[in-house]
Amino acid sequence: MRAIQKNDKRLIRSWSMFDWANSAYNLVITSTIFPAYYTAITQTKENGDVVRFFGIEVINTALSNFSLAIAYLIMAVALPFVSSYADVRGRKKQMMMFFTYLGSLSCMGLFFFKLETLELGIILFVLAAMGYIGGVLFNNSYLPEIATTDQQDRVSAQGFAYGYVGCVTLQIICLVFILKPDWFGITDPSFGPRLSFLLVGLWWAGFSTIPFKALPNNEKSAIRSSKKLFRTVVIEFKIVWRKIQRMQRIRRFLPAYFFYAAGVQTVMIVAAAFGAKELHMENSKLIITILLIQLVAIVGAIFISKLSAKFGNIKILITLVYVWMAICVSAFYIKTETSFYILACVVGLVMGGIQSLSRSTYSKFLPENTKDTTSFFSFYDVTEKLAIVLGLLSFGVIEQVTHNIRYSALSLSIFFIVGCVLLFRVLRFNKALTA
Repeated sequence: MRAIQKNDKRLIRSWSMFDWANSAYNLVITSTIFPAYYTAITQTKENGDVVRFFGIEVINTALSNFSLAIAYLIMAVALPFVSSYADVRGRKKQMMMFFTYLGSLSCMGLFFFKLETLELGIILFVLAAMGYIGGVLFNNSYLPEIATTDQQDRVSAQGFAYGYVGCVTLQIICLVFILKPDWFGITDPSFGPRLSFLLVGLWWAGFSTIPFKALPNNEKSAIRSSKKLFRTVVIEFKIVWRKIQRMQRIRRFLPAYFFYAAGVQTVMIVAAAFGAKELHMENSKLIITILLIQLVAIVGAIFISKLSAKFGNIKILITLVYVWMAICVSAFYIKTETSFYILACVVGLVMGGIQSLSRSTYSKFLPENTKDTTSFFSFYDVTEKLAIVLGLLSFGVIEQVTHNIRYSALSLSIFFIVGCVLLFRVLRFNKALTA
């Protein structure tokens, strides 16, 4: 393994290209074209918004939310052991590649997704999510290795900015096929969205080759490799867990992150479905709205990283969480498309900032020259994934019970309130350290 030169601009650009590559999944599959297409094909005159999945009747949007929750739950359980394995065997990059190709191939398979193949489509949807989750973990773990502490906010923001530009670029390409099918002689209305899923997989796998070529592998763990693999992995996991238990700032930050991440990630996932069901917006308008969110998020990520340098990460995170509370309450009351567009711009502004700043904040809390970065970041990613499971399940259950998605949106404000209270706890601890 070659040594990493921190703050190397060329290496940082290559690392950022992974965000460019995989953010296409997050936009097209999680947020825009797939939710719009899924809602359209599963909403029928005969059954309304109820579908039969392996013989079980369930509301269509609840099914997609439950499916994502299962994917996140599986990965939440697996990530600590997968990351420990990568650290023990020095195979961080290989595992990053495995999850990337799992996700990209699953997206390609969604080209064949129609109502009559609902079960297969949902399975591929779950696998694509698992691939994305795994890839992000390993990509995040490179952050403290490629940038010094004083540069991590900027580098994290750059990665998210690359991601937003990349996904918007592919989204525009996909929109051409969806909104102007006659230009290509397309007569099947489902072909444009399904082609978009195929293009996501190709884009994801193709551009990921850039960071794969540039990023080095990690060194093997100091634990003796002569032990049985499973036992070695468990030992590595326990070592990192004990270290985290002694890191007071991380112990306080992760619970706060858990709650506000539950709200943030759920809002991002269900935004398109909310607009379609409550405001009856056309698919093209929903897609363009989410596209607008990504463009605003580029500005938000960079601007908020500059604010954090002036006021401190935790103070800015608290401010952002206040804004997210207001977003949830506003979503309960909005009635018009114009108000939805305004709310979408606010979401975009704070979305990029809170994601980027959360990642760099956790990275800053790690000790200097930490070697087992993958294992350490697995706890950050597991926290986020468990938060998404809680957010999606609560959102889906409330909608299933009330048949009103607005109550689900309003309930997310509870997560932000708890997260904000816990962030103040982190702020007080940081002040005590510097007093």
